[in-house]
Amino acid sequence: MPSNDPPPIKPQRPDDEDCCGQGCVPCIFDLYDEAMGRYREELAAWKERHPGESPE
Repeated sequence: MPSNDPPPIKPQRPDDEDCCGQGCVPCIFDLYDEAMGRYREELAAWKERHPGESPE
């Protein structure tokens, strides 16, 4: 039975060659790090709501 509370989706890491190397602010890797931080918080909250379940 599908859940109305699916686990969060892990952001995809940019490839190294996706960075232009020009010191952009923010860099795509900065944005990825922020997205991973949000993902970790959302995953922790999801795990609290679904004890014993695996997100995969």
